[in-house]
Amino acid sequence: MRHALGFLLGILLIPVLAYGMAWGYARAGASVHPLDLTITDRTQFYGAFATMAAVGLFFGIIMMARWASPFVTLFPGIAYLYWSGWYLVEPQKAADLVARVPPSGELDTALQALLTSGFFALAGFALVVPMWFPARWRRRYEY
Repeated sequence: MRHALGFLLGILLIPVLAYGMAWGYARAGASVHPLDLTITDRTQFYGAFATMAAVGLFFGIIMMARWASPFVTLFPGIAYLYWSGWYLVEPQKAADLVARVPPSGELDTALQALLTSGFFALAGFALVVPMWFPARWRRRYEY
């Protein structure tokens, strides 16, 4: 049962983690003046960093939690690695994918920036590696 729930949660986490990272990235960038790199809106800046820290904490929890099925990290990791690999083969088509998925605007730009910088490849590998440990596939206690 935990693997079935892990499968569903893993599928749901693909856009949740991507948009969480992109929103924090976009808001942090929008609160800094581009020429002299001064913070123009401290509340927005700290809120953006708090959002990115929360996404990072969530990444860490789902990667290390014994109660979570490996599928929770497998599907977002594979999706981010696939998208990064697609970007290496067909950059224009992979980058245009975000324009076809709502919402549009600054999140499109942020998702493309995270894709082109290789951050999704890094996140994908970080999410896939924990599933290689056999102990993650077994229950902690056998009844």
